[in-house]
Amino acid sequence: MNGKAVGTALVIVAALALPACAASPKTPTAGNTSSSPASQQPGGEASVDPAAVATSTAVEAALKKIVAANPKPDTEAVRAALVSAGIPKANVEVSVSRTPTGLDVDALEAAALAGDSCVMGQIRDGGVVMSVLPVLATGKCFVGSVR
Repeated sequence: MNGKAVGTALVIVAALALPACAASPKTPTAGNTSSSPASQQPGGEASVDPAAVATSTAVEAALKKIVAANPKPDTEAVRAALVSAGIPKANVEVSVSRTPTGLDVDALEAAALAGDSCVMGQIRDGGVVMSVLPVLATGKCFVGSVR
């Protein structure tokens, strides 16, 4: 194939893929600062999980408070802040704050189990982003053994 044929083929492939991308459901973007702790019901109406709402408020406030004092907190500081905010220790999961080679991670993730929901908070570049996701089949919020 010559260069013009390859370019034409790429344009056709891109044009065919575009409608499929447009039809996909909306997902949160980096600009979102929070997500509603609601789940979609079969009839299209959202139901709000009261446990997730209360937990989401507590987690967001605790993470913003700790980030105000230190934009790159470590795992144990985040865990302690969430427990101090009233989240039971058994319901708290926090990712590692340092890589195996000793570098700071780009983002630290924290989760609090609230009923059938996981209230997720991410600390990145001194900011906090929240979302609410369903609990995994394991009954946990994180995949893996590091919590």
